[in-house]
Amino acid sequence: MHVGTSSRICPFHIIMKNQQKQQTNPRATLSRLLDMGETQLIIDLFDNVEIDTPEEVVSAEEYTPVNTDALNKLEWELKSDGGCQRCKLWSGRNKIVFGVGDPNAKIMFIGEAPGGDEDRIGEPFVGRAGQLLDKIFAAMSLSRKRGIYIANILKCRPPGNRDPERDEVEACMPFLLKQIELIRPEVICCLGRVAAQNLLDTDLTLGKLRNVIHNFRELPVLVTYHPAYLLRNPAGKRAVWEDMKQLLKLAGLPLPNEG
Repeated sequence: MHVGTSSRICPFHIIMKNQQKQQTNPRATLSRLLDMGETQLIIDLFDNVEIDTPEEVVSAEEYTPVNTDALNKLEWELKSDGGCQRCKLWSGRNKIVFGVGDPNAKIMFIGEAPGGDEDRIGEPFVGRAGQLLDKIFAAMSLSRKRGIYIANILKCRPPGNRDPERDEVEACMPFLLKQIELIRPEVICCLGRVAAQNLLDTDLTLGKLRNVIHNFRELPVLVTYHPAYLLRNPAGKRAVWEDMKQLLKLAGLPLPNEG
């Protein structure tokens, strides 16, 4: 998978100044930046502009509705009678983090495990990394409510946010596999090395896992940087945006500037 780059520079503060002066429609600004090739600025733009997800982008008619009752039953199985105790993580958790999103999603994102905010609230990716992830979804004209589903390799937080251990993954993986089976996404995106290594059962480095279309049970899988990495290394946002465009293509969804 070739990742394109752009050599053109367009200062972000000038774009925002012009936006405020002309009251430009945010989606029009996004399209203009894409047309200009300024992909490195796209994610930064959403730090200042909130974009509403258009309902027509992912039409309900495109889907065969998932058996929502089966998904709810699976969550109930995890949380009933005091919650899952299939591995040692149960004793230190606050909440089981099942997953969130559109049950008919064409794109399923998979992270490694809940962090502190997720353990407290019970929803995946709700801290600063999750807020950035939501902005990436908005750049794709999608959201947690439409077109996207998010889950983790583990449903409970490991102590100190350490990497999942093998017995924990083995205990939790059947629930993730059932979620994938019920949701039937067109493509899966692993967020970071740990999620990718555990889903794909490999010890390859992130560098070798990226820019390749993997196969998992007849589903294409892309691997991208974890949003927490982007908070520490903003320069990685360009590469992630290229990954997101590839995801949209694999899911059969239009790019934001291809109305």
